[in-house]
Parts: sequence; structure tokens; C-alpha cells
Amino acid sequence: MVEVKIDSIRVSLMSQQHVVILKDMDSRRYLPIWIGRTEAESINMHLQKVQVPRPLTHDLAKKIVEELGGKITKIVISDLYQDTFYARVEMVIERRTVQVDARPSDAIAMAVRAECPIFIDDIVMEKAAILPDTDEDEEDVKDPDEELDLGAFGDFISSLDTDDLEK
Repeated sequence: MVEVKIDSIRVSLMSQQHVVILKDMDSRRYLPIWIGRTEAESINMHLQKVQVPRPLTHDLAKKIVEELGGKITKIVISDLYQDTFYARVEMVIERRTVQVDARPSDAIAMAVRAECPIFIDDIVMEKAAILPDTDEDEEDVKDPDEELDLGAFGDFISSLDTDDLEK
């Protein structure tokens, strides 16, 4: 399995659809997953520490797990079948490991709240990960302020509107 972190959440200018970009923590691979607007907002609000007067659905689900004596330990994007990603939320309840099927967007929203790691199955990464274009002569170490050449993926990213995510 490959551990990833949330790199960004973007909005397509053309379709207004949202995509979460997950970054492999040990390489330059990225995994884009299309998600719903509500889940994108839920993830983004939590990452930006936006306070809400009442718990959102993902806050409620986490609270239920905790009230039952459980702890969310990790989420795994476990499969990709016919262009649909599948995930599971793994938790420990009374010293027993429980895995619950979930949409990746919901699982990621739970992971940010539980502050637990996000993993991608190796086969899913092989099928769907995107690696930025690199020149063969390019040095392995890059200036951290220098933008990556993401090729076609970069063209896609530049077409996304992220202004509304900061609100």
C-alpha cells in the first residue's frame, strides 16, 4: 500500500465538478479522484479549520464511532473498477478491527477528522496514478519554489477554479 496526503481540492471551470488530488508521500505520483461538491466542501472546511455551529455528517459519523468506544485508524482506497474508486474505513472497536465500505470522498472526509493516514492499494496506484513529466537530464532535487511540469495533468489542473474553495 502507498501512503498519500491530500495535495489539493480543485474545481473544474468547465464542469464545476470537484477533484481531490492525493500525493504519494514517497514519490512524485498523484492520484486524482472526482468527488461531490458536498464532500469537497466538508474536507476543505475541516482542513481550513472552519467552525460550524452543528456537526456535519462526517463529524457525526466520527463521533458515533468514538461513542461506541472505537477509533478510526486508517482509510484505504482499495479498488478501481469501471472508473469507480472504492474505499474502506478501518477502525478498532473493543480490540477488534472493523472495515466499513465507503465512497472515497466520505472516507477521506473521515480521515481528515480522525487525523489518520490515507492509503492507496498498489494496484490502484498502478492503474490510475499520474506522474509529472520530467526531462531525463533533470536533476532529482528541485527548488521547492519551482513549479512542477505536470504535462497533461498540469493542463487539467490549470483549468480548475479554486477561488470558491477559500470561502
